[in-house]
Amino acid sequence: MIEKTIRINYLYDFYQSLLTDKQNKYMRMYYLDDWSLGEIAEHFEVSRQAVYDNIRRTEALLEEYEEKLSLLGRYQERNRLLKQLRTLIEDGKESAEVLRVLHTLEKLE
Repeated sequence: MIEKTIRINYLYDFYQSLLTDKQNKYMRMYYLDDWSLGEIAEHFEVSRQAVYDNIRRTEALLEEYEEKLSLLGRYQERNRLLKQLRTLIEDGKESAEVLRVLHTLEKLE
């Protein structure tokens, strides 16, 4: 459950500008401000089920955006390569290995 929440938060960070105002409000309240479904429903004077359905549809939409645009995947791969590069440099590895990682990093963009 924690992994899902972290993933949704990352996806939300990358794609929130593509969401409607209502989707943004519900996601922000639920994931960032830690409101319960009932609290959100009461605040907007809608049913708890309506809030739940909206959040689930928005999560699916964020996953669709990621499937098409891969912003999170590229971010994670870039971070992995940067860590690998740092380790290679700190360990004094030969320049061929460093250049290989740099080349892979450049191809991500």
